[in-house]
Amino acid sequence: MMERATIKINTMPNNNEIYICGFNMSSLTPNWKLGVSIAGIFILYICFGALQEAIFSANDLRSYSPFLTLYQFGIYSVLSFLELRAHGYQLFNPWIHLYALVAVLTLGSIALSNASVGFLNYPTQVIFKCCKMIPVLLGGVLIQGRRYSIYEVLAVLLMTLGLICFTLVDVSIQPKFTLFGVFLVSLALCCDGALGNFQEIIMKNYVRSNSEILFYSYSLGFCLLASVLTISGNLFPSFYFFNDHALQTYGYGFIFSLSGYFGVQFVLCLVHSHGALTAVTVTTFRKAVSIAVSFIMFEKPFSQGYIWSGLLIVFGLYLNLYNKNRLSWNAAILNKLKSCRLVKSDAKSILTA
Repeated sequence: MMERATIKINTMPNNNEIYICGFNMSSLTPNWKLGVSIAGIFILYICFGALQEAIFSANDLRSYSPFLTLYQFGIYSVLSFLELRAHGYQLFNPWIHLYALVAVLTLGSIALSNASVGFLNYPTQVIFKCCKMIPVLLGGVLIQGRRYSIYEVLAVLLMTLGLICFTLVDVSIQPKFTLFGVFLVSLALCCDGALGNFQEIIMKNYVRSNSEILFYSYSLGFCLLASVLTISGNLFPSFYFFNDHALQTYGYGFIFSLSGYFGVQFVLCLVHSHGALTAVTVTTFRKAVSIAVSFIMFEKPFSQGYIWSGLLIVFGLYLNLYNKNRLSWNAAILNKLKSCRLVKSDAKSILTA
């Protein structure tokens, strides 16, 4: 049994303060926060996706993708450490074994996701990553013994059906499609599902900050991956390969890593200032734009089946969001219907139960 921590965190910024790149966003008006967050999410994540695909398209990086992940984790470790130091946060690590487990799952998620780009059509990888709820739900059942509502089960079924349809379209028209790529991205999703549950356990039982969890995840993951590459004899061959293609690896990889790290900060800012519905809407539309950019920048065949399959997944995402907010959503819908005189003013929502 885990003992509940009694140490409280007083050195991190106030919960009402939002920092991005060291700048306090709390003084901005809601409209400015919305505009800055949306701009940051679109610019950084579209850049992130384009660079990730460019790195694998420009070089045969399949054998060296773990070194890209090592480079990415090194940058993330430095950035998260600087963020902690900027806030005057004192690291506390009596539960290093738990952080090591989270680091392994974080490493598995990112490393497998990076590796899958070498074997999969990039839009397919994005679609699979949209369906993180599937392993999270399964992990919640297996790890925490949770029970889920009919809405959440239906959402997972819709996402699963959308994934199957999208994959079948990919098989029929994409020359790059391989089942090994699907296997890699599926394993990455499983790591994501377990990771979210273990992070939740740590934050609930030990009252630790998200910044500390991220720092230990990246730094321990970096040490673990460096050890594996050294023992396997792949560290120096990967290093020499990256040196021979410095611009496409170190150069693109640096901007790719910065985009991924700070993109998360803008998403958190949007969730904090405007709620989950706005954040999901923006990030879903951003993923659609990323897929469109991929088809434009990197020539590949297209089918309308991608659109219908993607819509199934989007419906699943919003069904899950509706389940989490159905009382407030039903009340808002009822008020709107009343204002339009489509229902009687004394009517009550039949979905509030």
